[in-house]
Amino acid sequence: MEPPEPAGAPDRPWDEAKAFYDNLAPKKKPKSPKPENAITIAVSSRALFRMEEEQKIYAEQGVEAYVKYQLDHENEPFLPGAAFPFVKALEAVNTQLRELYPDSEELFDIVLMTNNHAQVGVRLINSINHYDLFIERFCMTGGNSPIGYLKAYHTNLYLSSDAEKVSGAIEEGIAAATIFSPSRDLEVSEKQLRVAFDGDAVLFSDESEQIVKAHGLDMFFEHEKEHENKPLAQGPLKGFLEALGKLQKKFYSKGLRLECPIRTYLVTARSAASSGARALKTLRSWGLETDEALFLAGAPKGPLLRKIRPHIFFDDQMFHVEGAQEMGAVAAHVPYGVAQRHKRPARAERPKNDGK
Repeated sequence: MEPPEPAGAPDRPWDEAKAFYDNLAPKKKPKSPKPENAITIAVSSRALFRMEEEQKIYAEQGVEAYVKYQLDHENEPFLPGAAFPFVKALEAVNTQLRELYPDSEELFDIVLMTNNHAQVGVRLINSINHYDLFIERFCMTGGNSPIGYLKAYHTNLYLSSDAEKVSGAIEEGIAAATIFSPSRDLEVSEKQLRVAFDGDAVLFSDESEQIVKAHGLDMFFEHEKEHENKPLAQGPLKGFLEALGKLQKKFYSKGLRLECPIRTYLVTARSAASSGARALKTLRSWGLETDEALFLAGAPKGPLLRKIRPHIFFDDQMFHVEGAQEMGAVAAHVPYGVAQRHKRPARAERPKNDGK
């Protein structure tokens, strides 16, 4: 039996009528890219959502009471967590990439990585749908550490509120950071992803920091001047900056350099005159760049970050992470290099539990 003709198109053939009705139907979410083609961002449930009440129940009453509470409240969406604006910005970039390159799979792909029990998954799914997030891949390990799955998911960056898991990922050679909620709200762009990086022990190795620790600043300045034309070894997040740069070039090739929805920043305590050249020449030797380079010569980073309003700022020193938090910026600690030795991992506000 022939379907009824759509209004205003009495002679429309069958295939045109089908297309007409398909356009009236709710739009389906786009297909997830293949992991090997995508830039995969693995985010823990407690980084993406606020789960303080649930973690308190876990700590005080145990896992069974925790799971029961989640099941009883599975139709109540979690509140957004520290990584939520970052994830939304990734999706905004994907939207623009799909408009320019409809068939390309070079996109951000977000994986929810958690050691929650699978029974908690319904509430997580409901929360994701409530906020209209495009997260199709889940890894729920039921109490076991998810670190072993990161390489299988081709992870380019792992964000968690659990410092021990982040340290484990770093040891496995995966870019990772412990994300912290800011102390105050700071409005961020909904159309442009802004990512700020410290230099030493984040983008670069900790070679220069070792000199400072062992011999002081004067020797550091001499060392940097002597080795100005020798690139620094790569740090744990060099690959993530490289991935961002790859996507930026897709916009540049369309004549959209000034309108690019990805903007990167180097925010370093180095002095431009005495040690800045080596940092910039290192990036150049890698074929990379940041849109802005801010050399603070030891001044606090917080006020500059408040001006930049990044979706995330990466630093290896908690002093700078805490300064960013105080100014309202979302900051993430990278546990790498000489500054981490003989220190216990920092905790991201909450006790250890099964929802990281």
